[in-house]
Amino acid sequence: MKNLDKEFPKEFLWGGAVAANQLEGAFDADGKGLSSNDIIERVKPENRKAAPLPFPSLQEVREALEDGENRYFPKRQGIDFYHRYKEDIALFKELGFKAFRLSIAWSRIFPKGDELKPNEAGLLYYDNVFNELIRQGIEPIVTLSHYEMPLHLSIEYGGWTNRKVIDFFVRFSETVLDRYKEKVKYWITFNEINSILMSPFISGGILRNQVEEEKLLQAKFQAAHHQLVASAKAVEACHRLVPNGQIGCMVLGMINYPNNPRPEDVLAALQDQRKTFFFTDVQVRGHYPSYMKRYFKEQGITIEKKKEDEQVLQDNLVDFISLSYYMSTVSAGPETTGEKAGGNILTNLKNPYLSSSEWGWQIDPVGLRTLLNMFYERYEKPLFIVENGLGALDKVEDNGCIHDEYRIEYLQEHLVQVREAINDGVEIIGYTSWGPIDLISFSTSEMSKRYGFIYVDQDDEGNGTLERKRKDSFYWYKNVIASNGKNLNSLQEKLISK
Repeated sequence: MKNLDKEFPKEFLWGGAVAANQLEGAFDADGKGLSSNDIIERVKPENRKAAPLPFPSLQEVREALEDGENRYFPKRQGIDFYHRYKEDIALFKELGFKAFRLSIAWSRIFPKGDELKPNEAGLLYYDNVFNELIRQGIEPIVTLSHYEMPLHLSIEYGGWTNRKVIDFFVRFSETVLDRYKEKVKYWITFNEINSILMSPFISGGILRNQVEEEKLLQAKFQAAHHQLVASAKAVEACHRLVPNGQIGCMVLGMINYPNNPRPEDVLAALQDQRKTFFFTDVQVRGHYPSYMKRYFKEQGITIEKKKEDEQVLQDNLVDFISLSYYMSTVSAGPETTGEKAGGNILTNLKNPYLSSSEWGWQIDPVGLRTLLNMFYERYEKPLFIVENGLGALDKVEDNGCIHDEYRIEYLQEHLVQVREAINDGVEIIGYTSWGPIDLISFSTSEMSKRYGFIYVDQDDEGNGTLERKRKDSFYWYKNVIASNGKNLNSLQEKLISK
């Protein structure tokens, strides 16, 4: 048995992570404007493994806004964290959180996104949330853009395809960075910035009818360029406005295995891995990587840039790299056939050596260790695991207990691999599990896809008391944090002996 006596660093930031659009609710309270996620309906259970990520047309958005059929848009309601944040933060304190990652809803601060002056009621709300976190001894980690683009910017500007949105985002970033500079030390620019290649609307605010289908890839990379420039400008603003502040990038972390040792499959895996590395290469190294020149040429893509863009990217490098990690994927040459993996984020080949979640996401703890090593060897920058968790169907027993040993095992196995990566020499700031309290799923807008240590009494139709209950995993994670990961050893031995 290896490394059972090794420990996490004493200053390791244990905690959890959420997004405003998935838990706050109060979508129209105190002057808030609509965001892109406020017009997304939930996916029906029979489609949860195969439903594509939302990519609505302008007409479909207008129909959602009119809502003549009394349709249900779960993220408008969330779990009412907006009014219950003190109760929930008290539970996070009981868990022993050192840190809590949350996002600021852009449309709470600038309801349409293009206003000159912010909404003071929105700013005051986050003042209160940060004050409560600090009072409870929890470090806020704040994401500036977590799939919460003001819907007005999609409808009127074409989302991030329009360069004007850079200035709107910088105004928003400077406003909140300056407002909360004494309360927030850790900042993240764009959540899963590479997801724009898979989800042009949720990640980039692009509506389907705004771009011709054959020009969609061009539009995605043009929008990505604008986000990368905006991210660099937010880095500059943070370094200028926030004393002792740190600001990082964030990517949807995935590792791409070749289907087999066939050279064509190995090359395919490398090329797929670059779809992640491209975004970190730009934000950590400060320039477009050379391999993208060939890719753009072969795809007929021409990125429109301003002369100063290269200097902006070069001068404003991130302080750390944060990532989410849920699964790995298998890559192969175009002529290869085989069973596809489930899930609506990735559609690559299924890995026969891995099990899958109820939503078809393949579970690969060792892949997390491998990916952490790949990132650190490539960049030698501190890493921060800001999302990792298991979405599952939880059952409340007659006595009120929620036995979620499957979640404990998932997180246990991943944290063991995080510790192994630390022992490999990887510098890791902390670990914030995804959805420490049940919230609305990003990918399917379901409530029944639960990640939390804390159960919320609400169903997929929005019915329920919203009562919070502790699951078995609550007590497990509390002990992990209290021991700084030392109690991972006993279960690791049990897992090895299986």
